[in-house]
Amino acid sequence: MSRGESGRPLRIVMDARHVRDFGIGTYIRNLLAALGEIDSTNLYFVVTHPEDLGELPTLPENFSKVVWRARRVANPIAFPMFLRGFSADLFHVPLNDVPLLMPRPYLVTLHDMSTLIYDHQERFPHNWHLYRFRRGLLRAACVISVSDATRRDVENTLGIPAHQLHLIYNAPDPVFTAPSQGLELDESYRVMERYQINYPFILYAGNIRPQKNIPRLIEAFAVLRGELAQHPIYNDLRLIIIGDEISKHPSVRHAVIRSRVEQSVRFLGFVPIHTLRVFYKAAAVFAFPSLHEGFGLPPLEAMASGTPVVTSNVSSLPEVVGDAAVLVNPDNVFDIARGLKDALLDEDVRRNCIERGFLQLRRFSWRRNAELVLEKYREVAAAQLSADDREKSRSGSAPSP
Repeated sequence: MSRGESGRPLRIVMDARHVRDFGIGTYIRNLLAALGEIDSTNLYFVVTHPEDLGELPTLPENFSKVVWRARRVANPIAFPMFLRGFSADLFHVPLNDVPLLMPRPYLVTLHDMSTLIYDHQERFPHNWHLYRFRRGLLRAACVISVSDATRRDVENTLGIPAHQLHLIYNAPDPVFTAPSQGLELDESYRVMERYQINYPFILYAGNIRPQKNIPRLIEAFAVLRGELAQHPIYNDLRLIIIGDEISKHPSVRHAVIRSRVEQSVRFLGFVPIHTLRVFYKAAAVFAFPSLHEGFGLPPLEAMASGTPVVTSNVSSLPEVVGDAAVLVNPDNVFDIARGLKDALLDEDVRRNCIERGFLQLRRFSWRRNAELVLEKYREVAAAQLSADDREKSRSGSAPSP
């Protein structure tokens, strides 16, 4: 059981309006599902848009799904006013997009700082973004960081006090760690046939943003493809990118043209999660040469699928993948190409990546994540109750029983 210091169940509001988002949506869905498994006492109010109700997991009776219908432009003022109507003990904001009038106490889960690091707006919009970002964290009763690298970034860059920051690792979606089923070979064949894929390929999956370093990945692939032109297996190697549409990212399109690999690079947009699992399993190598990651779920998802991973030696990625991936310098095209080549052709490297990948996955669990988050809920609620009692004592009122 889990109750506040007053002996009654806590009233907890979760802002789930971003449940469809890549990455953050994975966090919201799996944290809620895990909390539903371990906490049958506290009362949860899960707020989301009406069209997103179907994205939420099946939850027990102590979880209520609440619809937020207002237009997004009204959120900075209207949403905090809406939240005050719950008389909640605490609020959980699962990303650092905290409304200015957010009621307290609240917890923030900080996934990364890329929106600040790669914010190329003019001075005033950037400064306003920085102000809101920092203010949202400073006012939080607790900031959950998904990696130690992100925790250090926040403490050193923004001056957030260390006692507010708490490390709680993410984990892969259970879809990727579930045991293989008997019909999976048939499903894999159908997916590959649907996408007309009958060649070996390197896979990237994720958003296509500047920090994801996709142009250098394309250039490295072009170098590698030239080196393997006479190889008996990989002479028709391709690069498949699952993520945003290429039309939204001119620099990526230019990299493809400049590297002369138009016929060898495919952009598929986002695909359903079960289809993504098939691609992970079918890939010869998973490439993720990101310049900055708050955590980095895709490499773990690929590891869960038994696919060798090549990723960056910077930011949180070495912390997340441990010794289970080929690490490369993401600023060096030729080092990325070298890592891809090792992961493709060196059987010892491939075997070690696969075996160590399965071991590395054991470090991450949504159940453990939920247990630690629930512990923070209790601490925040208890601290708020104590503060309320002190305030009542100063005002001459009797303290809470």
